[in-house]
Amino acid sequence: MTIADFTFYLFALCVVLGGLFTVTSKNPVHSVLWLILSFLSAAGLFVLLGAEFVAMLLIIVYVGAVAVLFLFVVMMLDVDFAELKAEMAKYVPLGGLIGVILLMQLTLAFGSWTYSEGIDSRLGSPAPPLDEAHNTQALGLIIYDDYFLVFQLSGLILLVAMIGAIVLTLRHRVDVKRQDPVAQMMRDPKTAMELKDVKPGQGL
Repeated sequence: MTIADFTFYLFALCVVLGGLFTVTSKNPVHSVLWLILSFLSAAGLFVLLGAEFVAMLLIIVYVGAVAVLFLFVVMMLDVDFAELKAEMAKYVPLGGLIGVILLMQLTLAFGSWTYSEGIDSRLGSPAPPLDEAHNTQALGLIIYDDYFLVFQLSGLILLVAMIGAIVLTLRHRVDVKRQDPVAQMMRDPKTAMELKDVKPGQGL
C-alpha cells in the first residue's frame, strides 16, 4: 500500500465516521464539529483527485462560513436539549420509514445502473492535461460554456427560494419599529438635526 492509498483510505474513513457521528451525536455542538471534520476530509479527497480549487472552496465556504455559523448559532442559542430529544423521539418511526423507502429506491437505482459508451476513456482523463488548462480553468469552461444554461437556472432557483423564505418569514408587527429607507434618504439635514447651546454646569 502506497502513501497515496493510505491517505485516501484515511480521508474516506474520516468522511464516513464524521457523517455518522454528525447524525448520531447527542450534543449539537459535537455534531457541528464532526461535520467540520467531514468537510475537511472531503477537501483532502479532492486534493488527492487533483481538484485543489474545489477543495479550497469546500474549506473556505463550508468550513469557514457555513459550519462556523452553525457552531456559533448552536452555542449562542439557549436550547433545551432534553425537550428537543423528546420531540425528536416522536418522529423516529416516521424517519425510519422514510429511511427504508430511500434505501429501497437507492437499491433499485444501483441495480439498474448502466454506463454510457466511452466511460473508460473519460475516467482515464477526466480533466484536460495541465499543459493545456489547469483544473480551475477547466472547471470554469465546463460551468460557463458547456453547462451555462443549467448553471444560470440553478442560480435562479436558489434566488427564488431565498425570496420565498424571506416572504414567508416576514411578519409586520405593530410593536416593532421598522425602518423606512425612503424617508431616511429624503430627510433634510436642516430639519433632522438641531444644535443645542448647553450652558456650563447645566444638563440637557
